[in-house]
Amino acid sequence: MTVTGRSSSQGPKVSFEFFPPKSEEAEAKLWSSIARLSPLAPDFVSVTYGAGGSTRDRTHRTVRRIVSETEMAPAAHLTCVSATRDQVDEVIRDYWNAGVRHIVALRGDPPEGLDQAYTPFPNGYSNSADLTAGIKAIGDFEVSVGCYPEKHPDSADWDADLDMLKAKIDAGATRAITQFFFDADIFFRYLERVRKAGIDIPIVPGVMLQPNFKGLVRMAEMCGAHIPDRVHAVYGGLEDDAGTRELVTAHLAAEMCEKLSQGGADAFHFYTLNRAELSLSTCALLGVKPAHEIKAA
Repeated sequence: MTVTGRSSSQGPKVSFEFFPPKSEEAEAKLWSSIARLSPLAPDFVSVTYGAGGSTRDRTHRTVRRIVSETEMAPAAHLTCVSATRDQVDEVIRDYWNAGVRHIVALRGDPPEGLDQAYTPFPNGYSNSADLTAGIKAIGDFEVSVGCYPEKHPDSADWDADLDMLKAKIDAGATRAITQFFFDADIFFRYLERVRKAGIDIPIVPGVMLQPNFKGLVRMAEMCGAHIPDRVHAVYGGLEDDAGTRELVTAHLAAEMCEKLSQGGADAFHFYTLNRAELSLSTCALLGVKPAHEIKAA
């Protein structure tokens, strides 16, 4: 049986993102995290696809193992970069044959670095809308795509940004997961733009759980996510206090999710960094309980 979600009476829907491990130690950590998060009955769990398809084999192995050894529904990431259409189509068919029915379609970052302009690979998919259409042509996949509450760095303006999201939906996408952000009002302003543009698919807030603040700042700079002064202040002086940083991270994430929930959000996608503790803490603060506790209540 595949767990696909929870009813509204059991709290918000949650999903978790993992990345494929590079070592035996990292693999053990990943599968420990998956085992600990599984009782929360996530709507789905996604597995990232490295820059330039660099983790293709590891991503595929991880997804196959989730299908065969867990009750969770996997969503495999797929990008356009550094591969021809035929090569990407082979990956799509491999996922279908492995029992995967959900793909997260992304353009991907320039393999030369984020400071370089994106150029479609020769004979490859040109962007995520093009990729989404290719996925749907091969199989009846559910396709999720990315969206950007603070506008994609490559979008000329908001009209261009929303036009690209519309193109993804026209190609067959049925859910958009946001880039991470740190202020609920940013999401609400974005959602207002989206709805005014006539876009009505679910927009799921993406929530970053990164207790290493220096790492968080680097990630935010790369994708253009604004970190409020208040968040900078909270982490100030905690450079050598990992335990307190983790508590702060869970509290800030749950606080933001609570505001989002009060504003109508009923699903959250957590960027776990392959760690279960922060996801478990944040979900507990949101009232998301393991399935066995819900049945016993």
